[in-house]
Amino acid sequence: MSNKLTPKQLHFARCVASGMSQAQAYREAYDCKPDALKETQQQAASRLMSNPMVRARVDYLIRQKEAGIAASALSDRERVLTKLRHMLDNAEPSDGNKLRAAELLGKSVGLFRDVVETQQSTSADDLIGELEAMIESIGSDDADTTDDISAPSDQPLH
Repeated sequence: MSNKLTPKQLHFARCVASGMSQAQAYREAYDCKPDALKETQQQAASRLMSNPMVRARVDYLIRQKEAGIAASALSDRERVLTKLRHMLDNAEPSDGNKLRAAELLGKSVGLFRDVVETQQSTSADDLIGELEAMIESIGSDDADTTDDISAPSDQPLH
């Protein structure tokens, strides 16, 4: 068996890596007849994907595609930041663009994170009222239990 993929296997791998289903990629790469059974095509596509060389090529192509997307996003980010730095360095001191460029650069590095602190304020009178209510509830619980332990009745316990 050869260590190279056939042109059809390469085409199949490219189609799968581009987002087609295995069956769609198989039909595209192998020019299936319209009357061919879809189940047979799916089985053939599955067998083809189980070939380690085809699988490795698909994985490689997907990694390359993801790396290209990441590089493009990074390139776009760098281009925008470079433009903002240029505007900041070359704008007139009274120019509103200079201030806006500085603001956007600051946001890009996380200088202006909104931190919202909520603090519940309770007055001293409210706290005293809450404490008194808690003390009363504890006192009433104790009174209930002491009522249960009363003097022995005239009834025998056994």
